[in-house]
Amino acid sequence: MKKVTAFLSALLLAFSLNACTVTFPVAVSGNQIGQKVGKASSSIILGLFAFGDSSIQAAAKNGGITKISTVDVQFTSILLGSIRALRSS
Repeated sequence: MKKVTAFLSALLLAFSLNACTVTFPVAVSGNQIGQKVGKASSSIILGLFAFGDSSIQAAAKNGGITKISTVDVQFTSILLGSIRALRSS
């Protein structure tokens, strides 16, 4: 029984340290790319609890951007939750 418990504990630890990050462009407009960059993020825990605002409007507001030219999204997934980060310029 101790070996099974130790194995399951090690397996849980390995999964909890594992993460995957994917970044991709979402939108591009004809507006010229400027120097300003806005960022916004949100987190989800266990698929039940969500925190933060990762909308395009929040990223633009955080960066003081009035005309958006590009939007990139980055998703980071871990065992017990995920993080969504948005970057606009």
